[in-house]
Amino acid sequence: MTFAQPTPEHSTHDSVPPPGCPAHSSDRPDHTGDCGPSREPLYGPGFAADPAAVYGRLRAAGPTAPVELAPGVRATLVTGYDAALYVLRSTETFSKDPRRWRDLADGTIPPDTPVAPMMAYRPNALFTDGEEHRRLREAVTDSLGRVEPNALRGYVEQSADMLIDRFASDGKADLLGAYAQVLPLLVFNQLFGCPPDYGDRLVEGMSGIFDGVDAEKANDLLTRTLIDLATLKREKPGHDVTSWLMAHHAELTNEELVHTLVLLLGGGTEPEQNLIANSLRLLLSDDRFAGSLSGGSLPVEDALDEVLWTDPPMANYAAHFPVHDVTYQGTLLRKGEPLVISLAAANTDPALTADQRAGNRAHLAWSAGPHACPAQGPARLIAAVAVEKLLDRLPDVELAVPVEELTWRPGPFHRALAALPVRFPPAAGSGPEGPAVPAGSPERTPTPSAAPATSATPAPKGPQRVWSSLRAWWRGE
Repeated sequence: MTFAQPTPEHSTHDSVPPPGCPAHSSDRPDHTGDCGPSREPLYGPGFAADPAAVYGRLRAAGPTAPVELAPGVRATLVTGYDAALYVLRSTETFSKDPRRWRDLADGTIPPDTPVAPMMAYRPNALFTDGEEHRRLREAVTDSLGRVEPNALRGYVEQSADMLIDRFASDGKADLLGAYAQVLPLLVFNQLFGCPPDYGDRLVEGMSGIFDGVDAEKANDLLTRTLIDLATLKREKPGHDVTSWLMAHHAELTNEELVHTLVLLLGGGTEPEQNLIANSLRLLLSDDRFAGSLSGGSLPVEDALDEVLWTDPPMANYAAHFPVHDVTYQGTLLRKGEPLVISLAAANTDPALTADQRAGNRAHLAWSAGPHACPAQGPARLIAAVAVEKLLDRLPDVELAVPVEELTWRPGPFHRALAALPVRFPPAAGSGPEGPAVPAGSPERTPTPSAAPATSATPAPKGPQRVWSSLRAWWRGE
């Protein structure tokens, strides 16, 4: 694989960029004139339906271009691969601390803007720099490092079996609402040592934050739930990630603990469900993979590589804030205006050339630099096992609608299907033992020796109702 090498011009002077460049547009209060392009909105059904077309238009302005993340929320989107690496690795020039966000700090945009829960400051490793970042990240990496891969695989397999049993006899399902959305939450609730009573609140809180619908309420709900979990674990620590974070020598404060759990839950659920669902969509619709499936081969790892390159679960994120005005490739990047990395656009930058994506891990789906995802291995394992288990249990599964009729959820950050309807020959359940609970967890409860293979109760629709019905099963009721 070879990369086209740009010849960036980096400087820190305050000169006005040349006419026609993205920074010299009429919607910036610090520039005048009508010579620049308008800001492209990264929200609404139009962007969700065809983000590649938007990225194509933005590339005409260069490796960075002006966008709106929500009405009135301006940012610069980085669409070039080399430009993305420059921002991600230049920690002395670009900060991750959103307290530098000029428009939020001065009231230009309100604090309840729908993108604030995903971008505003939290005291965790994602939104900090330097020594503070290293301390908080070390607590995360050390605690996640205590999770045994074989145990994690077991959590995923047992959770997957239990979910599949709920719809296997129906001959049809929405693999998003009944499978991909719920499975990561089951797994992470086990890793966190989280009581099942918290399930509904966690689902509602995380869904609201990523969708940007009543995001402030969702943010409050999620925070309150995790405060309750932290209180419980201080009283009854267990063999789980929450307790390990508390005992770590980084000595997280209560506030840091809660917001570190927010970071882990956010990074491990919404992106994970999108990776699972987008990979299943690809495997069931693309002849390159469908042919291999019918021949008895399961090219799941290849499909994951393809999705991580072309449809990464977090399409646009990794916000950075210039610590001073800087010019890159002729474009002025203003101090305090968010730079959002388009992981999807960077991965598909026409300047990149590659013969194949299978096995190629140079994509930016996990970001790069000091803030690269610290859980890439576990995240990939969860997705691979979830997809393999579904295809193993339902080998004749197929999309219930043409792939072009699938719809995508609006939102500036994620690449997320609204539903993934499938059909298949009805199959008997396997009678799973249920999702494993970490040994020694105080929340460990007896599980039924054999759940009914086929239930007379229809599988609930949507993740929240699925979770509610699973709660009674989990308790053995």
